[in-house]
Amino acid sequence: MPLTDVERQELKNIAKKLRLTMIDVMAWSGGAHIGGSLSIAEILTILYFKYLNVRPEEPCWEDRDRFVLSKGHAAAGFIPVLAMKGFFPEEELKTFNHFGSPFAMHPDSNKVVGCDVSAGSLGHGLSMAVGLGLGARYLKKDYKVVCLLGDGECCEGSVWEAAMALNHFKLGNVITIVDRNRLMIDGFTEDVMALEPFADKWRAFGFEVIEVDGHDFDQLSIALDRAWGVKDRPVLILANTVKGKGVDFMENNVVWHYASADSALCEKAKASIMNS
Repeated sequence: MPLTDVERQELKNIAKKLRLTMIDVMAWSGGAHIGGSLSIAEILTILYFKYLNVRPEEPCWEDRDRFVLSKGHAAAGFIPVLAMKGFFPEEELKTFNHFGSPFAMHPDSNKVVGCDVSAGSLGHGLSMAVGLGLGARYLKKDYKVVCLLGDGECCEGSVWEAAMALNHFKLGNVITIVDRNRLMIDGFTEDVMALEPFADKWRAFGFEVIEVDGHDFDQLSIALDRAWGVKDRPVLILANTVKGKGVDFMENNVVWHYASADSALCEKAKASIMNS
């Protein structure tokens, strides 16, 4: 069902707050993988505030939908959205990456309330999503598993092994999303390890591919409605995004893959977000 004007505006407001919080996290922690966190703000927002069936008051509810952040270095975006959803107080974000904090540069499911899967080495998330999807089938559960990958990690062979398994087992209960911001730590993906024709690769692995503007809530909603309804084959949502989205001097700039910023630069970043 299409978004209402009220829903769309609410989602935009949440995404803006999320981006502002990401900048705070970068300041509080002394540095963060900010570029690839900013690029997934709309994706995280629409998942947690419209689609994922979760209960912050009951984080281990067995029938909850599962979310796998395969691009775990984007914890600076993921952990704040969990706080905003109510899994833990937002005030705790000030400890991000401090000694003794549950929040690190990659999320730990044993420490972060609401985090289903730990992340670290890239390329493993989709394989874990396969296991979660098979587990749901075995247990005769209806929950969905959503896995968010970075395009840079799609250089990893394990991603394509998992893709092959998703098609073999016809796991329609697993939805794969790729944050296609076209940049990775060493530069543009097409210079480091070319992915194109990217959508056709996923189609060749048996996926239904839906290409969207990953910053457009209406397109994301249509894609997720479609993905939620598929039962007998895997779905890939190819979300075209901009690394550093919302902060004019960070957008499409590899320097901001991981970075720190002083208070003046953080205020400049926040001003850009407010005006975007």
